[in-house]
Amino acid sequence: MNLYIRYFDEEALVYSVEEALAFLASLGDVEVNDSIAIELEKFMASNAMYPKHIKVNQRSFFIVIKTTASTMEEFKAKGANQGKPEKMAQKEALANYSKPQPGWYEARITFKRVISHPETQKSQYVDTPFVCKLKAESVQECYDKVLDHLRNRQDVDPRSQFPSIKSANFEFSYLGE
Repeated sequence: MNLYIRYFDEEALVYSVEEALAFLASLGDVEVNDSIAIELEKFMASNAMYPKHIKVNQRSFFIVIKTTASTMEEFKAKGANQGKPEKMAQKEALANYSKPQPGWYEARITFKRVISHPETQKSQYVDTPFVCKLKAESVQECYDKVLDHLRNRQDVDPRSQFPSIKSANFEFSYLGE
């Protein structure tokens, strides 16, 4: 398994954790430390096929994607996981989100809320949990209603970032009719 790494406009396809660390160190903006090395090694050893975001500092992340592609051209032509069973299972799960199942849901979402500091004129992203119970026709509608509610709140900055429906930061429980 190879790794595709992207940090802002810089990207590389590498064949080992050591090459990944060397690429990151060559960027200058990234201070390669033990925690980054450990996270990369864990990710490489895991069965996870989803993209991984690894924190560089308080405001920056780089993304790592596992791939079987052996060149950057192959990666870009085929995509990271095209045709893999995990990707197909994910597509099936997404199709089930739209499956009608009317009733009550409990939705739990953790989003990156922008908090502005007027005295410094700077902003920061803060993980903010939100939990609610609502009536919806499907999981997709539940997710859409939660996002609509949060985006329309006066106390939530429009620059806040919300996870996708397939993210680990969105969970739901079907409570019944």
